[in-house]
Amino acid sequence: MAPALLPDRHPTGDFFVCDVLDAIPKDDLASMEHPVFSLSTRPDRRVLSYAHAGASIEITPSVKGLATIHDKDVLIYCVSQLMAAINAERPVSRRLVLTARDLLVATNRETSGDGYRRLREALERLSGTRIVTTIATGGLETTRGFGLIDSWEIVRRTRAGRMVSAEVVLSEWLYRAVLAKSVLTLSRDYFRLRKPLERRVYEIARKHCGRQREWTIGLATLLTKSGSTSPLRVFRKMIRDIAAADLLPDYTLSVEPGDLVRVCARARMTAAGAGAAGAGAAELPPLGAQAHERARAAAPGFDVYALEADWRAWWAASGRPRLHAPDAAFVAFCRTRAGRQ
Repeated sequence: MAPALLPDRHPTGDFFVCDVLDAIPKDDLASMEHPVFSLSTRPDRRVLSYAHAGASIEITPSVKGLATIHDKDVLIYCVSQLMAAINAERPVSRRLVLTARDLLVATNRETSGDGYRRLREALERLSGTRIVTTIATGGLETTRGFGLIDSWEIVRRTRAGRMVSAEVVLSEWLYRAVLAKSVLTLSRDYFRLRKPLERRVYEIARKHCGRQREWTIGLATLLTKSGSTSPLRVFRKMIRDIAAADLLPDYTLSVEPGDLVRVCARARMTAAGAGAAGAGAAELPPLGAQAHERARAAAPGFDVYALEADWRAWWAASGRPRLHAPDAAFVAFCRTRAGRQ
């Protein structure tokens, strides 16, 4: 039987990357990502539509299908290179010339002829997938369309026809997100996850649980945010299987009564978080027993655990101000979010 994780084909150190879905339009820093990348292993030609907090998003594939969660490796690599250059105070632009083998090695892909062929197919799907979104700003609604990448070109080939380097032009939206340093660090073992849903669940956990000890989300909400097309009963089984296999880097999963999914950070994550707190960073305490009930009354129909994750992320992004009444602040956040909707 094949191992559950892909082999580590090119052992190296940690790989610092950006959460690419931060480039998707959102109304505030705490908004959940929309499932832009297909989890299908076959060509996915659906047109996807989502609405969130007054903004609508439509994702249209090319004839070759939507970009997949594995195609996202290309964007992760591009953003990694840009962030490294920014941190080193080197000039950057939307146009990147990539060494194909370096990209394959960094993302734990095979460097065989098949690996280069799959890389070209990924570039084609990334370029062909188009996003159209409407956002209301200052009382005006604007509509914007863009691709995951604007264009690509194979710059050099070997005599045998194998790609040596390629030029990629990132979308303006993604490039601006990088310049704003909307970045997260992913475990390099992310690239060893075989199943598309495992990768997607890890991304969601990484962004919303972060270095908290734990985070809870409703199973139905997780289904929607994952982009899975499975029925709820099948999705429940898939999440239970992921929890039982316990392969996710940095986090463990469990399905709790009431169709809740609990994400717990592994010890190394919480230890790193404790180190940051020891350096003077404020931390939010757990909410009181009645906070979630009050939140349900303030935001009927919303997943209060997802709202709590949004609230905690917004609080951290706003400078971690000291709160004298965290429960009341959380309920007020929920009331405001429900009012916007």
